[in-house]
Amino acid sequence: MRELSQSTLSRSQEAEAPATRRAPCLFLVAECDRPRAAPSRHDLSGVDEVVIGRGERRSRRELVDGLLRRTITAPDRWMSTTQCRLQRKLDYWQLEDAGSRNGTFVNGVRTENAVLRDGALLELGHTFFFYRAGAPIGDDARGDVDASALAPPAPGLATLHPGFARELSLLSRVAAAELPVLLLGESGAGKEVVARALHDLSGRAGPFVAVNCGALTETLRESELFGHRKGAFTGASQDHAGLVRSADGGTLFLDEIGDLPLSSQVTLLRVLQERQVTPVGTTRPVFVDLRVCAATNRDLAAMVAKETFRVDLFARLSGFTLVLPPLRERREDIGLIVSALLGRLAPARADALRFTPAAMRALLSHEWPLNVRELENGLARAIATCDGDLVRLEHLPPLLAAAALPPTDDDDHDHDDAPPRDDHDEPTGDTTGDPRERLLALMTDHAGNISAVARAMKTSRTQVRRWLQRCQLDRDLFLP
Repeated sequence: MRELSQSTLSRSQEAEAPATRRAPCLFLVAECDRPRAAPSRHDLSGVDEVVIGRGERRSRRELVDGLLRRTITAPDRWMSTTQCRLQRKLDYWQLEDAGSRNGTFVNGVRTENAVLRDGALLELGHTFFFYRAGAPIGDDARGDVDASALAPPAPGLATLHPGFARELSLLSRVAAAELPVLLLGESGAGKEVVARALHDLSGRAGPFVAVNCGALTETLRESELFGHRKGAFTGASQDHAGLVRSADGGTLFLDEIGDLPLSSQVTLLRVLQERQVTPVGTTRPVFVDLRVCAATNRDLAAMVAKETFRVDLFARLSGFTLVLPPLRERREDIGLIVSALLGRLAPARADALRFTPAAMRALLSHEWPLNVRELENGLARAIATCDGDLVRLEHLPPLLAAAALPPTDDDDHDHDDAPPRDDHDEPTGDTTGDPRERLLALMTDHAGNISAVARAMKTSRTQVRRWLQRCQLDRDLFLP
């Protein structure tokens, strides 16, 4: 059989797309204490040094001693004024902690100095960044992009991923052309969201009708899709228009089109070619005016090669093809998606919700095999089970929490309600007795549990560890 070439959205518009360059980018993806704050993207092209620290939310470029420096600040009270520096070294970037109080973490591990690899997750105080070594950016792209300034083609389609944003920007033209559209991508990647956006952008007056082709019953598949006449079969007590005719004047979304058997593919092809439906039990065709959008997580081209999917139907459906990347390939958008989901799942308390670093780290490091749908379900569970407005790791689904990056001894600030005290502060918790004796007693009472001691002393785990070091107390001596 002749090999088929499957045109994706980016390929079909290659001649019209702006020239593409790849550039190192740093994404401020999420703030634990302000999860609804807009994320941002920062182009590091031509920059020699990046300084990150606490301050008003902003980014600036300046020439310092002949070097171009980008300074990125966030209103994170857990950050030091200068938290860390990134320096360009030929073809890579080197991160150096600037003596910060809470430390700098890369992929969940505290580090003083590290070479950044593509996809590295930086944890600075309660703020998380993603590093991309070569994000695809058009030559017309701005150096800094704040999510609050994004103008997506439709609600729910905002993205900081440069390549995906460029593809989505073409949806308005595609919708106006009324080409049949084929959406490819893993389950839960947002295919129906894009399909609904396509319908809204088309301006068609009729309804949006979604059909799960995999859920249609074998015995009534033809009837459910194309309708039937009263008395056509046992149980047909009245005329039924069917799903295809229900979308007249609007958009018919054929989800899981790869699950449609060959017998029904033949009938569907005839409907798409002739724009007519013949209900079961009658020979008179009925004209339908509809826009068709199909979606699947299966490889239709491979199915065509194996003759399990009709080549003519494949050609009819794929007038325009868009491949949706899985969530794990666009982690820089997780903060953006979390913000939108919080607003929808808990509108009354969305702005008050906060995440511990461990919980946010789990969201950003999980593989998300079920994509955005899995993220939505995980957030819904966390919102329902969290105490007050603080989402902790244990509030997330067990599978997600178990798969999170393992906690380290430096994972101190996950359960704190206030920033660590200065190094010269002494142990507190009561106003009498020797501070060392107070610490010794609490470590004994709580069997070396740093978190329990920190709560009793109304301070952070980081500060308890500092006091243990200053008082020359070994935590291991208190463990059971």
